[in-house]
Amino acid sequence: METLRTRTRSFLSLFISLSLLHLSLASAFSPTDHYLIDCGSADLTTVDADHRRFTGDSSEFGSRFLLSTRTIRLGDSNPSPDSSPIYHTARVFTRPSKYAFRIRDRGTHLVRLHFHRFDSSNFDFYDSQFHVLANGYVLLNNFTVVDTQNPRIKDYMIWVDSEELVITFMPSKKSKFAFVNAIEVISAPKDLVADVATLVNYEKIERINGLMKSALETVYRVNVGGPKLTPFNDSLWRNWVPDDEFLKSSDGSGRVYYSGRIKYQMGGASREVGPDNVYNSARLIASLNDSVPKLNLSWEFPVMEGYKYLVRLHFCDIASISLGLLYFNVYVNGKLAYENLDLSSITNLKLASPFYADFVVDEQGSGVLSVSVGPSNMSMSHTVDAILNGVEIMKVNNSMGILDGEVCAGAILKSWPRSHVGALVPLIGAVCLLVIASFVLHRRLVGAKNSAAWSLIPVDISEINLKSGIQTSLGKV
Repeated sequence: METLRTRTRSFLSLFISLSLLHLSLASAFSPTDHYLIDCGSADLTTVDADHRRFTGDSSEFGSRFLLSTRTIRLGDSNPSPDSSPIYHTARVFTRPSKYAFRIRDRGTHLVRLHFHRFDSSNFDFYDSQFHVLANGYVLLNNFTVVDTQNPRIKDYMIWVDSEELVITFMPSKKSKFAFVNAIEVISAPKDLVADVATLVNYEKIERINGLMKSALETVYRVNVGGPKLTPFNDSLWRNWVPDDEFLKSSDGSGRVYYSGRIKYQMGGASREVGPDNVYNSARLIASLNDSVPKLNLSWEFPVMEGYKYLVRLHFCDIASISLGLLYFNVYVNGKLAYENLDLSSITNLKLASPFYADFVVDEQGSGVLSVSVGPSNMSMSHTVDAILNGVEIMKVNNSMGILDGEVCAGAILKSWPRSHVGALVPLIGAVCLLVIASFVLHRRLVGAKNSAAWSLIPVDISEINLKSGIQTSLGKV
């Protein structure tokens, strides 16, 4: 009897474990469109440092994404054993070239471009300078890769409302070339980009709409108070950097780490919006006596002038000992963006439940974007008086669809020099041959009439040879 009970208990435990595993797998993010391309590689799959499988664009399956011919495969003759295999090869373009990806799930897509220079006997990477376009957006303009040690990863979120996403690489001049090491195109979760945000400027604070159908470039993704996070720690395969280099005032502040479970809720931040490792660490201001500290925690981020920026701030109260004790102010570019923020009310009276707020700001010419948190007039002594877990800063495309430079995609494409001179040379050659042939025939006719025995041009040039020469020259036009 005891054996039967034990078996029944074991069976129920196994059933519950499998059910929980099934729920866990079912809730995991599984994108409809998921393309990982290892550029310049002939391997069917390449496993990167984060255990993802990239398809070589020279393999039978991967070659269907590369629409252009006359591109060049390049391999690193002496790759670093510490670098990811996706940086051991590259695809080089000496003329405008395209990759096309079929889109089954229309909406926001994550687009990541990987660039890493390496030594090559055929190409000097100092000569690389190029533009990158995607479905009418200018992602990169006159882009160069300066760092020879570390890869550059350019991270975008692009609204795709067509059957294809086409990414174009174009050298800035005929003397330059473009290259790329790897491409990621992934359909994003529906809640990753909210359509509504709070516009913050020196004149007013108001709600704005239409963000969802924009193109965004992630300029900074920062884990406040915590360590660097790699794609292995993020369900959307993102990198998060520590906040130390951006923190401008930390006197009177501290860090906090949380080992409990982060309580994600419907309507709040999901695990795809921000992973556990962002929400289980933070920087905070806490009063240790009867008075509330009169200080703010501030971060500064260098940005490019002339654009709007989406500032996403991540909050999770992992420090309060009870609900209803934390009230604080949020400032963006020195402007009060959120007054008396009460995380307990926003998260339906739950501690350790994440929340994020989106603000849009205009860069006002200073080249620096600032974020601050600090006590409000509702803050209390002997409690936590401000907290911040993460910061994301994303550049918003301007009215011409530009994220870099001042020239729209159509003008960039038209700027590529046409090969008029190259086509003209064989045409001139063909015309010359026709003139010679006409002159020879004319001399023969004149010679036949006058019974002359000489000619300025050798008479052993046959009509057949002349025609074949003309056809050969014309075929090169």
